[in-house]
Order: sequence, then structure tokens, then C-alpha cells
Amino acid sequence: MKYNPLTAIFPGSFDPITNGHLDVIRRGTKLFEHLVVAVGQNPDKDQLFTKEERVAMIRELVADMPRVSVESYDCLTVKFAAEKQAGAMLRGLRNLTDVEYEFQLAMTNRTVAGIETVFVMTSEEYGYVNSTMVRQLALLGGDVSKLIPLTVYDRLKEKIRQNHATAKPDVPE
Repeated sequence: MKYNPLTAIFPGSFDPITNGHLDVIRRGTKLFEHLVVAVGQNPDKDQLFTKEERVAMIRELVADMPRVSVESYDCLTVKFAAEKQAGAMLRGLRNLTDVEYEFQLAMTNRTVAGIETVFVMTSEEYGYVNSTMVRQLALLGGDVSKLIPLTVYDRLKEKIRQNHATAKPDVPE
């Protein structure tokens, strides 16, 4: 398989995309000619937004970044990277826990598929932000408006409102 060293994928579930993710994307455009934001499904996580909704939100947010494309995938990340002929995976690191997990993943991906991983440290203001925390805070009524883009915040509030409106009350029969 031929790889393009100037193309990278930035894989994740992005449920929802955070300001930290956007920071990594912006900095990734300085490292690669083409960056594919690869929206996947994590079987270990309950997704709030559909894959199509996440792709649409991210496309809106990167519309002014001509070297960034957004696609969804349903296979192994390394298989998707090979399909895109990506020479690398871009990953953001927030803390030591990320380093340990991402190191194992990068070593496995290189061994299994021969793809390299390029790490960038998140900016200090996003070092604690992750999608799971954002979802949990929002579901419990917390204000996450400073952690995610405003358009995503509006959609998140609407999604939570819709889910509460359709939820069945927990009443014994």
C-alpha cells in the first residue's frame, strides 16, 4: 500500500467535538498538507450524537480550513488510514494518562499496520477537557459553553432537551 506522508488522519468519536479537538486540528494543519478528521464509533461509549450529526457539526467548524476534510468510518482505524493512504495518525495528548494509553495504541498501530503516530500536546487551557466529561456535565445541567464551540453547545442543549422529552418516566407499574 502506498502512503502519502503529507496526509494524516485525526481519528476520534468527537461526541461532542471540543475546543481541544479544534486546537489539535488547527495545529495539525501546520504539520500536514491534508488532514482527515475521521469520525468513528467507540463501542465502549454511549454516543449522544449520531455519526452523521457529528460529521455535520465538524464540517461546519472546519469550513474555513481548506486542507481539512471530515469523514466517518466503520472499520478499524488503521484500515481507514490505509484507505486514505495516510502516512500518519494525529493524536492530541492532555496528560500522563493519555501518554500511556496513546503510546500503547501507537506501538500497536505501527506494528500491525506500519502507520506512524504524531502527537501534539493540547494547549494548556484544554488539558483537562474531554468529550465524556462534557457530555456528563451537560446531562447533569452543568455549563459547558466554554469547553465546546457555541454551535455545538446549542446542539448539545437541544439534544439533551429532546432526550428528556422522549424519556419515559421511571414509575413503577
